[in-house]
Amino acid sequence: MAKQTGIIKLKGTIGGISFYKTTDGHLAREKGGVDGNRIANDPAFQRTRENGSEFGRAGKGGKLLRNAIRILLQNAKDKRVVSRLTKTLVAVTKTDTTNERGLRTLQDGDLSLLNSFEFNLGGKLGTTLFAPFTNAFDRVSGDATVNLDAFSPTVRIAAPTGTTHFKVVMGASELDFENETSTFENDETAILPYTAADTAAIALTATVSANSTLPVIQVLGIEFYQEVNGQMYELKNGAYNALAIVIVDTP
Repeated sequence: MAKQTGIIKLKGTIGGISFYKTTDGHLAREKGGVDGNRIANDPAFQRTRENGSEFGRAGKGGKLLRNAIRILLQNAKDKRVVSRLTKTLVAVTKTDTTNERGLRTLQDGDLSLLNSFEFNLGGKLGTTLFAPFTNAFDRVSGDATVNLDAFSPTVRIAAPTGTTHFKVVMGASELDFENETSTFENDETAILPYTAADTAAIALTATVSANSTLPVIQVLGIEFYQEVNGQMYELKNGAYNALAIVIVDTP
């Protein structure tokens, strides 16, 4: 592919050349490829069809997960989170040892591969929060919990320059990949001052269906704020906010 330069950026197809915009800028490439009907029917493309089927399944699963946690995700994500999450979910389908190739599913794969997934590489939870925490999910009650002992924010949180306040957020989601449905509940602290003084102990709880027979994920994050004239503003529009999967629990 080629990169477009100059003042005028083109979109569309001209003379067999397709012009389009991506996160990497305005690009151009020659139009071509194998006929779609051949891919759909030619035995030589059986592997292609199988891969496409599983990729599509992973894409739908990623959309389900993102929509489920949207309340928190809209404040902490990078530009490539969709493709990164899809890539991880494709890897999950490949661990399915129950179904044949092309029919492998997320629910029959190893969803633990999602554990520690970072939704914002510009602000990773793993390099932001250094306060010890305990978290758990009780499948019988449906309660997902996070607990942090009192800690000094300036010592235990690596905050971006300009931070005056922060809050800790948590959520739990029950995911039905087969029927493309989900449930979600979240909890959060108040907006707390980013100072050396210790916080109070923090206890957060989010509850999904009791005795669920579906996979459940728990996410944990930090959001940063700057106080200006008594008003709180998301720092850099949330560019450094962190959010990651900290529990993947399957029945």
